[in-house]
Parts: sequence; C-alpha cells; structure tokens
Amino acid sequence: MTAGKLMVLAIVLCGVIAGVSMYYLQVYHFYKELPATGPDDVLVTTLDGDRTALPHSDFRAIDADSSPIRYRACFTTDVTPAQAAVTYEPYEGAEPRVAPGWFDCFDAETIGTTIADGKAGVFVGQRNIEYGIDRVVAITEDGHGYVWHEINDCGDKAYDGTPLGDDCPDRASFEKDQ
Repeated sequence: MTAGKLMVLAIVLCGVIAGVSMYYLQVYHFYKELPATGPDDVLVTTLDGDRTALPHSDFRAIDADSSPIRYRACFTTDVTPAQAAVTYEPYEGAEPRVAPGWFDCFDAETIGTTIADGKAGVFVGQRNIEYGIDRVVAITEDGHGYVWHEINDCGDKAYDGTPLGDDCPDRASFEKDQ
C-alpha cells in the first residue's frame, strides 16, 4: 500500500469515527432518563397564573444538560383537552421538538399533526423555566400527554441578537433570581 492510500484511509477512518461519535453523543450520551417523582412531574399554569399539578400516570421523561430545549416527557391522564381549556392557560404556536428514536413514547411529528388537527390542547407548563424558554404541556383526546420546552419570543430575540423589547425580563436580573 502506498503512502497516499494510507493517508486517504486514515482520513476516511477519522471521518467515520468522528461521525459515529457525534451521532452517539447527540442521540444517546447527553440524554438521561428522569425518574417519576410524583404529582409535580407535570405542572400546568392555570388561567389565574397559579401552577398546579395535572393528574397523570405512566410518566416518562428525558433531559440533557447540554441544551435547555432537550426536555421531553410523556404521560397519560384522564383530563381531556376540553376540560383543560377551561382551567389552564393556552399556549399558542407550540411545535413539538424531535426526540431521540429510543424515547419511543414521544413522536414529534404525530404530536404536531394531532395538535394541527385540533385533537390536542397545548397549555403553559411554566413560562421562562430558563431565560427565554417555556415548558409546554399537550393533552390529547385519547388521554396521552406530552411535555417539551419551547423558545419563547424573548428567547428568539435574545439568541438571534435582536434588541429585546420592554415585555422581556432583564436577563441579568432574571438569572440572579433563579
């Protein structure tokens, strides 16, 4: 084998190793499964602005420290979207984020279609759970529920460099209060 072929082989091998490593890190390594801890696993904001536990069972969740938008959770509930709509604050424009394939209870495409078809209600879990990030809760007609994090308007502005408006909290003050 010539030196040129060895160099090409080394470069290709490094590329394959790097690609496999990045895939593993993004899909498996950074995520951790969270244990169910009780009623406070699924909190929803009421129309009065209070946060209350949503009755649920079969709770499963994952999260990663590498990003504030990697949280995903699934659960079942007896609360219907119609019941939730008279009690909880609605959340407009939510789009479920794709979860790793191994977290099989959370299919973002199916959840998104269910929301678009009007067969699910989406509600505020907590606004600004981290600066610019809201936790949202979706409840479907068939008794399934899903939780994920959304970048809110202040987060969009803060992360793309657009000047923040008066409706956005001061980031330095926000982070001190946390």
